[in-house]
Amino acid sequence: MTTKQGQNSVEPIRDPEQIRMMKEYLLHKSYRDYFLFVFGINSGLRISDILPLRVMDVRNTEHLRIREKKTGNYRKIKMSAALKQEIEKYTRRMADSDPLFPSRKGNVPIGRETAWRLINEASRVCGVEGAIGTHTMRKTFGYHFYQRTKDVAMLQQIFGHSSPAITLRYIGINDEMMDQALEEFSL
Repeated sequence: MTTKQGQNSVEPIRDPEQIRMMKEYLLHKSYRDYFLFVFGINSGLRISDILPLRVMDVRNTEHLRIREKKTGNYRKIKMSAALKQEIEKYTRRMADSDPLFPSRKGNVPIGRETAWRLINEASRVCGVEGAIGTHTMRKTFGYHFYQRTKDVAMLQQIFGHSSPAITLRYIGINDEMMDQALEEFSL
């Protein structure tokens, strides 16, 4: 499992085809594991904020409201229509009080190590290279949000970072990528 220091060394999954392959692999393995991955890459939350969630926290709501474990800050996250649809399908037969990601032990959520293991296994099977961990889901969200919107200020706000430079480094936008973008830029 990654340590706090190791979280910064994991990479986002940049290739949409690898994301699709991981979804497919996880769906065939376990609906819970698939949903954890989908929820993680679409919410941008840390694993420490995802695992304690209960069905009532995500069912029939436009916004997810949490208090971040790491920072203590309250966050209100708008859920996309696609994520709400996944939540509805996934929680259909679950009680409001059920953990969103139940372990085999019953009414408790899976642990961080289990989450790490399933994400890591899926990434290996699907040929994703580089350091992968549960934090990869958050970074994958950030990377693709930035690629679609190019709005680093908004992403900085979503992640609660203190500067755009930190956000860009966090999602793996490096000097080589910036050089390539500038090389191809022309007015």
